[in-house]
Amino acid sequence: MSGERKKVTINHLLKMKGRKEKICMVTAYDYPTAYLADLSGIDMILVGDSVGMVVLGYKSTLPVTMEEMLHHTKAVTRAVKYSFVIGDMPFLSYNTGVDEAIHNAGLFMKAGCDAVKIEGGKEMADTVKAVVDAGIPVMAHLGLTPQRAAQLGGYKLQGSTAESAMKVIEDAKALEKAGAFSLLFEFVPMEVAGLITDKLSIPTIGIGAGPRCDGQVLVFHDIVGLTLWTETPKFAKKYVDLRERILDALKKYLGDVKTGSFPLEEHSYHMKEGEYNKLLSNLERGEE
Repeated sequence: MSGERKKVTINHLLKMKGRKEKICMVTAYDYPTAYLADLSGIDMILVGDSVGMVVLGYKSTLPVTMEEMLHHTKAVTRAVKYSFVIGDMPFLSYNTGVDEAIHNAGLFMKAGCDAVKIEGGKEMADTVKAVVDAGIPVMAHLGLTPQRAAQLGGYKLQGSTAESAMKVIEDAKALEKAGAFSLLFEFVPMEVAGLITDKLSIPTIGIGAGPRCDGQVLVFHDIVGLTLWTETPKFAKKYVDLRERILDALKKYLGDVKTGSFPLEEHSYHMKEGEYNKLLSNLERGEE
């Protein structure tokens, strides 16, 4: 990066696509994580409904509520100065009517987001258009859409046949026409994601969609080795194993406390000089 860093905008992202500069995006769900992501130079931060699984302990994203999403979103946006922040609209926050979708999307914007993300294909085009027409930027989400996993037959690769790939392509075109400023592809063959990326004028972000997308996103906990489930997705890359480092630190802390080697003198504070003796004298007089 050269020159003074500026806030990332949609126009900035479009220019990055135009000059074939890769866009980097990561999830964040709290103030310290978002602060570090922003400080690192990450272009985009997604406050994903994956918070349900990696932070709140749910088995899927479906139980996540608007209240929970807004709580985490506000923590993230308080930390961010430069990254483009996207709020992930949770299940049933946009599927039950255009008016409710606009209202809930507006709550994300009031919480400090730069845009919202909506899952679904061309069946969601009218909703996406309505939200965009209300002045709220939308990132569309295609391929494996976790909120629809049951309908899709589980967490499976989408678009692996010519017929199913055509549906993804048609969905992408419909969502671009509806006004989405970007598309996120999850768990889609790299050939399909690459073809769509070349056809669209808006940036594409991939997760498990290969290198031909305009950018990539990963879950923060996968990057730093804090994912608690045993099976890490093939598309995730662990850059550091904080799980083992944190476990080691906690075990050392536990041992120090149990043996009395923490805290020591250097971790402690004292009363002002002479005040302890005064306190003892006061206590003695009070006991007489």
